[in-house]
Amino acid sequence: MLHVVSIMQVKYLVKSGQAIMNNLTYIVTGATGHLGSHIVQKLVMNDCRVRVLVLPNETCYKFIKKSNNNLHEYVGNICDKASLERIFSEDVPNEIIVIHCAGLISITKKEEHRLFDINVGGTSNIIKMCKQYPVKRLVYISSIHAIPSLPYGQIIKEIDNFNPDKVTGYYDKSKAIATQLVIDAGKAGLDTVILHPSGIIGPNGSVTGNMSYLINRFINGKLPFAIRGAHDFVDVRDVADGVISAATKGKRGECYILSNRLIGFDELFDTLSEICGNKKKLLFLPLWVAKAIAPLAELYYWISHKTPLVTIYSLRKLSECNTYSCTKAEADLNYRTRPLQNTLKDTIIGIKP
Repeated sequence: MLHVVSIMQVKYLVKSGQAIMNNLTYIVTGATGHLGSHIVQKLVMNDCRVRVLVLPNETCYKFIKKSNNNLHEYVGNICDKASLERIFSEDVPNEIIVIHCAGLISITKKEEHRLFDINVGGTSNIIKMCKQYPVKRLVYISSIHAIPSLPYGQIIKEIDNFNPDKVTGYYDKSKAIATQLVIDAGKAGLDTVILHPSGIIGPNGSVTGNMSYLINRFINGKLPFAIRGAHDFVDVRDVADGVISAATKGKRGECYILSNRLIGFDELFDTLSEICGNKKKLLFLPLWVAKAIAPLAELYYWISHKTPLVTIYSLRKLSECNTYSCTKAEADLNYRTRPLQNTLKDTIIGIKP
């Protein structure tokens, strides 16, 4: 029997996000990370079919509203190409959008080999899988640190060629190499979009993450000092919205910076103080003082296996130009950001002093 769908029914399906979804499946790597988990949550809430790649003994965060109908976990490792076969090949969908979030962020020297194995080797494996299966688009989450810095007073914008020799630090170099791999794959015919988030903060972050750790320590009155500096901080939920928008609205082969604005650490912690009523005044160290003690501090954190508050790498990043333009993302992706106070209010929910 032929079923006729009315114009009103079609409009409803499009509005509810259900139109054509039977032909489209999202594959998300790094789904248990801070950004990846928010991307998965938003996709699931929009009734999208999602396959997430998790390491053994991992599972999606509890805050994700799970549905047996549209969220499925697959065990695998981006560093092991063979382990990726099942998530791509099982009941092969007609169309796949891959959102490659998996990666290692490190502000210390000790992760050099793992950085390149995961960020470069893992991305290479994902590209190979995208070429092998019916992938409609690869959305790669790069970093603003893959883009060379500029002198103070200039605004950093998107570029289309990435050279590890033009950036400093193992993390920056690994992301520059990986980003160029994606650029090259795009030139060879793969539909790609590359995103460069700035410093991500926001709710549901792991307490072992550097900024989440700093905020947690401050809320509990255990942060001894802060650095007098500034960085571009952006809400993880705004970045997740930008990523999902780029999956369908981004222009093929383009790069987009997903940033917010330059936020001083004094503004960050003053805003936290207003929200939680913490009257304790922080000691702010000038950058030159922090740089002088950084080598000893980094050694201490390495020996004690604690999350570092300050490293040589992180101080170098604070010393560089951190002014980014997201106007391209605003125009093409309808990218928007929320006020810092809203981000921090939602971040500290569940943190008990």
